[in-house]
Amino acid sequence: MAAIDGLPPLRDVIARHGLDARKALGQNFLLDLNLTQKIARTAGPLEGVTVFEVGPGPGGLTRAILSLGAKKVIAVERDARCLPALAEIAEHYPGRLEVIEGDALKTDFEAMAPDGPVKIIANLPYNVGTQLLVNWLLPRNWPPFWQSLTLMFQREVGLRIVADESDDHYGRLGVLCGWRTEAHMAFDVPPQAFTPPPKVTSSVVHLVPRQEPLPCNVEKLERVTQAAFGQRRKMLRQSLKSLGGEALLARAGIDPARRAETLSVEEFCRIANLL
Repeated sequence: MAAIDGLPPLRDVIARHGLDARKALGQNFLLDLNLTQKIARTAGPLEGVTVFEVGPGPGGLTRAILSLGAKKVIAVERDARCLPALAEIAEHYPGRLEVIEGDALKTDFEAMAPDGPVKIIANLPYNVGTQLLVNWLLPRNWPPFWQSLTLMFQREVGLRIVADESDDHYGRLGVLCGWRTEAHMAFDVPPQAFTPPPKVTSSVVHLVPRQEPLPCNVEKLERVTQAAFGQRRKMLRQSLKSLGGEALLARAGIDPARRAETLSVEEFCRIANLL
């Protein structure tokens, strides 16, 4: 890709700016620019699209997104050491890269969203990835400001995101993602693709919002799934006792002897709506 976008190889950029990946920031840098292009392509056509990116680091994925024709990238980076490397990319793509130094967990992405299509593409820092996903799934106004999420997680988290009641990985995250999105695993990324290599395989997950998810109150659904999966080995009559137990389940038409991992998203929504 260096020949395509005219920028130096990422290894050279990292060495020149002294950018060792820091575990405290959940950093693992992707150096394979063919792989970063594959991630960006998973999001679909990018022409005319504004892309939000979290934790761009030295900018490998940023470069891929821009080279594939994104109208603009708005990147949120917490590590000030990475800003000079990102400034070089911004100079190479005038007016198409805006870098915001800050904490993504405290960033109001919706408030920054411009008119026109928005996609979120990110190799998320391991330590905040799940919380960022939940934040993007919980706005009261739906459909959301984004057209799709193309995100990299530890494979274990990816499996939880796409799981349903037929899957051992099914839990609160699977219910939330299944309720509001259609999610699928795009592909796995081996540890050796990163610097430094993490101890686990990573996965790229692609999520598209359901235009009309089942009517349900977000806070109530969270309460039900937290109680149910908080004691997932217990029967629902016990795990949901604090919310109404058998009486609530009877109104929902659900056998109180069942366990949380056997309930569909529709059944969880039905219980939440009766709270």
